[in-house]
Amino acid sequence: MDPLTIVMLGVLALLIFFMFRNSRKRKQALEDLQEKMVPGAEVMTNFGLFGTLVSIDDDANVAVIETSPGSTVRVHRQTLARVIEDDVVDEEAAAEEMTAEGAPVSGEPVLNESSLDAPAEKPKRTKKTES
Repeated sequence: MDPLTIVMLGVLALLIFFMFRNSRKRKQALEDLQEKMVPGAEVMTNFGLFGTLVSIDDDANVAVIETSPGSTVRVHRQTLARVIEDDVVDEEAAAEEMTAEGAPVSGEPVLNESSLDAPAEKPKRTKKTES
């Protein structure tokens, strides 16, 4: 066998390996999503609609989402893209870390060193010539 054939077979084997690996990961992610899809969960659809899942009918492939109190929407079950999980603790920790590093708190102007050192430039005036 020549080296080119061996390389081609190796590349083919790698492609097949990654194809099966990706398929398993996608299947696992779908199973995890289905486990989280329970009534009362905050969900987002593929088209960006946020709401609370009220019910899922597996036989008819219909999900009912409450978008606001008293307002429900029926969508196809497969349009449910993800479950929104509360990350309030993580956001607060990130905000504390940013303020500890000296980053500006929201509402403060952002100044960099070059804006402090350089004098403000005046706009240049040009003379208009009459033709």
